[in-house]
Amino acid sequence: MPIPILDHESEYSTNRRRNQRRQFWWLQISGWLGYAVIVYIAVIAPQDTDFDKSSQLLHLVVETLTGFIFSILIWQLVRRIVYLPIRFTVLASVIAAATLAGVFNLIKLITHRIIVYQTDWTQWNWTEFGGWYLFSLATMLIWTAVSFIILYNNQLEAEHQRSLEAENQAKEAQLQMLRYQLNPHFMFNTLNAISTLILKNDNQRANEMLEQLCSFFRFSLEQTPESVSTLSQELESLKLYLKIEEARFIDRLKVHFEIDSDVLDVMLPSMLLQPLAENAVKYGIAGRKEGGTIWIRAKKLEDKLVVQVVDDGPGYSVMHDDIESEGRESQGIGLTNTRQRLQTMFGTEFDLSIKLNNNSGTIIEIKIPLNSIGAGNDL
Repeated sequence: MPIPILDHESEYSTNRRRNQRRQFWWLQISGWLGYAVIVYIAVIAPQDTDFDKSSQLLHLVVETLTGFIFSILIWQLVRRIVYLPIRFTVLASVIAAATLAGVFNLIKLITHRIIVYQTDWTQWNWTEFGGWYLFSLATMLIWTAVSFIILYNNQLEAEHQRSLEAENQAKEAQLQMLRYQLNPHFMFNTLNAISTLILKNDNQRANEMLEQLCSFFRFSLEQTPESVSTLSQELESLKLYLKIEEARFIDRLKVHFEIDSDVLDVMLPSMLLQPLAENAVKYGIAGRKEGGTIWIRAKKLEDKLVVQVVDDGPGYSVMHDDIESEGRESQGIGLTNTRQRLQTMFGTEFDLSIKLNNNSGTIIEIKIPLNSIGAGNDL
């Protein structure tokens, strides 16, 4: 069964927030460690002064921790305004970065006077402040940009996930609609046959058909339109359907299965073959007094699963008088829905064809990729 959308969205949102926090802290720690290394290599190490390098290193630690705290403040601000109009967001971010850069710069100057120069903290001038400010402003602007990148990246991922969920919901709705079209179509034919048997007072056969119909629909309702099954399971459900038709046509319907053993475990969309068999019964068997035979064939051809539903009825041209050329698709509800379902599931990676069976009868053939469906997974 497919995972409920709401549960999936909740799990995805939780994972997304967890990944966002992980990205933030990884960038914070690694970024400010990199900042400390760059300042040490570019500023402290080249100096040949009387200042004790240990005091400069202590100041660097204080500077780095202060910047670390300020970058967290920037992150909290950007998180709250990132969804606002872009002009307001950019303006507010720049003003906040400039303000925090000023405070950050002032703290650097004061702590530098106290720790390195060991003088009164008021002994600094605006020229020195301006010389340091550009570097502080660049640092805060970089962290503002990093915050935007993280948040916008996660927002794009969330939008992409919502798009995928919407697409999956649309596919599920389309498949459900196709299923609702097929089941009443089959039920009408079967109930009509049961009604006929009752009118003929053949209550035993009518009861058998009703029990078989219940078994078939019980199996059908256990499947979802987007679920998959093995070919072996699909054949079991098809046999339930054909038992109903055999009871309906008595001795006029014969069915043969020609299935290669190496494809029995191949995965395919569930309830895929029933409308094809129903089509063969309707056009190949129902209109003939003598009845006919249906063959169900399956084999592996290179990287494809090839499934055929073959009948020895009046042939393709009689089956669809309005379609003259061989190979054109059926307009019947069963084949049309099957094609739409395959297209929804596989895109262009499938083939459904209809052709003559040696000038007598029709071959409906489906080719789907063997590796397009994972074993035991929903589509």
